[in-house]
Amino acid sequence: MELKKAFIKRPRSIEGQWSPIVIEDVSPRIDEGSFAVKCTVGEKFIVEADIFKEGHDVLDVALLFKKKSEAVWSQVPMRLMDNDRWQAFFIPMDNERYLYTVEAWASTHGPKTRYKHTLELVADRKAAEFGAWYEFFPRSQGQVPGQTATFKDCVARLPDIKKMGFDIVYLTPIHPIGLTNRKGPDNMLNPSDNSPGSPWAIGSQEGGHKAIHPQLGDFKEFKSFMEAAKDLGLEICLDVAFQCSPDHPYVKDHPQWFYHLPDGSIHYAENPPKKYEDIYPLNFYCADWKNLWEELKSIVIFWIEKGINIFRVDNPHTKPLYFWKWLIDEIQKDHPQVIFLSEAFSRPKIMKFLAKAGFTQSYTYFTWRNSKQELQSYLQELINTDMRDYFRGNFFTNTPDILSEYLQKGGGPAFKIRFVLAATLSSSYGIYSGFELCENQAEPDSEEYANSEKYEIKTRDWDRPGHIKDFISRINAIRKGNLALQEYKNLEFYETLNEHMLCYGKRTVDNSNIMVVVVNLDPFAAHEDMVTLPLEKFGIKEGQVFGMHDLLTGAAYPWRGPSNYVRLDPFSNPAHIFLVNP
Repeated sequence: MELKKAFIKRPRSIEGQWSPIVIEDVSPRIDEGSFAVKCTVGEKFIVEADIFKEGHDVLDVALLFKKKSEAVWSQVPMRLMDNDRWQAFFIPMDNERYLYTVEAWASTHGPKTRYKHTLELVADRKAAEFGAWYEFFPRSQGQVPGQTATFKDCVARLPDIKKMGFDIVYLTPIHPIGLTNRKGPDNMLNPSDNSPGSPWAIGSQEGGHKAIHPQLGDFKEFKSFMEAAKDLGLEICLDVAFQCSPDHPYVKDHPQWFYHLPDGSIHYAENPPKKYEDIYPLNFYCADWKNLWEELKSIVIFWIEKGINIFRVDNPHTKPLYFWKWLIDEIQKDHPQVIFLSEAFSRPKIMKFLAKAGFTQSYTYFTWRNSKQELQSYLQELINTDMRDYFRGNFFTNTPDILSEYLQKGGGPAFKIRFVLAATLSSSYGIYSGFELCENQAEPDSEEYANSEKYEIKTRDWDRPGHIKDFISRINAIRKGNLALQEYKNLEFYETLNEHMLCYGKRTVDNSNIMVVVVNLDPFAAHEDMVTLPLEKFGIKEGQVFGMHDLLTGAAYPWRGPSNYVRLDPFSNPAHIFLVNP
């Protein structure tokens, strides 16, 4: 390299002079600062960097941080760990966006050098990391077969949902449903006149995304429903599906927002292999795209003003990826409390990019990870790679589209096993209603529910024999009573020998709350194993007797040494959720 080029590549100090100090490998950072890192309010946010210079000068290093809205930087000194690696932390105390960077200088002389990038941090409220979600179709919350429920019926359902220990109630779309190409039972075309249609075919002469289906009620009744949920300590999540039925007012008022075929007709939606003849996709790249994007933004703001601060976004991977970065940045600029859940069961890199672009939480492949090896491998990817800094997995056990083969064939024990895994592997998880009743009837050779609720109104006996509501309630109480289970990034796997036995744990940084979970993954047979725990990490001395309190059953066991015997029968109790008492 020519001498002149070498000097050009040297970093400059903040005063503009050449700097002898090298600052590199700052972490966490996402794509060299192109996207924000995520944490929650009150969480210790640790920053590390490699910092060094020639010779033997002693360096001073500082972590700089501030709210994005502030002008003045705060700073804390960074400490040298080893091999020129420095570390410091700060604790964001407000639900806002922060900026951070690193600065270094020689103690005795020389200018200050600042890292080449200013990095961004989103400090979300705790509900972004910890919560139990319950999904239901509002129209199916009544007790009269074939009759649409109302928001008053939904209010009546809330105490039961609260009793099971859920925090967030996620509503499928509540808007008017189109008549053209309306789908009937089991997704068939040409339905009967009384078929209610799919809630995702949004829009009719009664309105679009800013309207409520008149059979559910009006905005006054919606407000009463919201107030009833708030009184119970429940938060409401609304489904956002940026698509239209052929009868949506946008089709008449803004035909330029849609894809047109050569014959002038509008192209219906497809998500291969599925076809949605009752839905028109929006053309985000149309000539009038700016007005379209602003209109979609106004939909989110409209519902925020109605009290909604959590949105589950339908199929974001079928829309321009950078649209979501723009939208989420725009919304959270004035409404940082808003949470967006990405429903993108897509290719891994697309799912990752959507999380980087700003989605607070993401659906995952958990639904299809059943074996010990599959679960360990997938969770290691989520927790022990840079995904931990931007991708928060929400572990739904099932959805209206997904009834896994494991649940179809495993019966009640399978439902309990998958619930324990979802509720303790991740700090955020969800179920689609009917899971508590162990509903497992599917279309042949399919993950689609038989008589899918997407196309018809269901009525249920919520207390019918065989339900697992008490089991769900107990585990949600355990989650709320143990801080270790409320964190996302602190998962550790422990050694077991039996391929059907999975052991893992979560603990707080100070070991004041240590949880160990052992699960039998086989819904058909009992299994036994020797479980080996890293007692040194728990602060337990060699030979010391320590207590293992099973919070599921109330039983207590004295253990000694790292390896101890466990037997689990899925027909009586498929898991232990141990509180470790050193």
